[in-house]
Amino acid sequence: MTDNARIEAFLEMMSAERGASPHTLDAYGRDLMDASEFCGGKLLTARPETLSEWMRDLSARGLAASTSARKLSATRRFFRFLFEEGDRTDDPTSRLDGPKTQRDVPDVLSREEMTALVEACDDDLRLACLVELLYGAGLRASELVSLTLGNLPRRKGDRWVTRDIIIRGKGGKDRLCPLGGPALLSLSNWLAVRADHMPKNSLARGRAANFVFPSRGKQGFLTRRRLGQMLENLATKAGLHPGRVHPHALRHAYATHLLQGGADLRSVQLQCPFGTTAVPLSEMSQPGRIA
Repeated sequence: MTDNARIEAFLEMMSAERGASPHTLDAYGRDLMDASEFCGGKLLTARPETLSEWMRDLSARGLAASTSARKLSATRRFFRFLFEEGDRTDDPTSRLDGPKTQRDVPDVLSREEMTALVEACDDDLRLACLVELLYGAGLRASELVSLTLGNLPRRKGDRWVTRDIIIRGKGGKDRLCPLGGPALLSLSNWLAVRADHMPKNSLARGRAANFVFPSRGKQGFLTRRRLGQMLENLATKAGLHPGRVHPHALRHAYATHLLQGGADLRSVQLQCPFGTTAVPLSEMSQPGRIA
């Protein structure tokens, strides 16, 4: 496993799940290669002391504080990615002190903007279901697109008997993601027409048979890249900047709106990275009500 290979995998994730622009991806790639070169091509196994020396070297080169801060931010994101992928069990950047720079308040989609996105789905039942599950359950893009029929809540006829989606997380551990009314309704609406969207080719149809969001692609399910493109188009239709609407933005909005609705900070910190509790869009304006 080389630095170059994992950096490429990281950039692919940033593009597909975070909707990072080509400019941002190029900057991250340069920043990480800078760190890799300083570490002698062994960034994947770098120790905190080595990365601290790298930060001092950046300062010695006369780089602006904002540039050094960006490089450190890219490196922190990279090591978080390695941790989530199981490549490392620690974060060597956790105690690094970056240069003092003025930080902007993160841009979070408002409840009104989320409502506009849902309404812009119109009669596209698949897109409406995707949006509801990203926002109403806080799912990661990879978890959403690869969702199988066996992971869904149980139904008896047209009625949902349970309301929990089962997600296979890191280390093979499962977690339950309860769904609220709007998400369950969107899921029901999509499942009612899902058969009409199955691939026509028998081989592709077989690959896609078990997935909630089937595709004729080689994996059998909707790709993260295609999901990102769909959200960008939806943003334009809703009158929002496409760069602000991507899978992680909806997940971030979910966590932020939980806090604004009166949820406990520690609970949200635990829920968002490793587990989720669904909050229906219609109930977000009522603090403390978690369905």
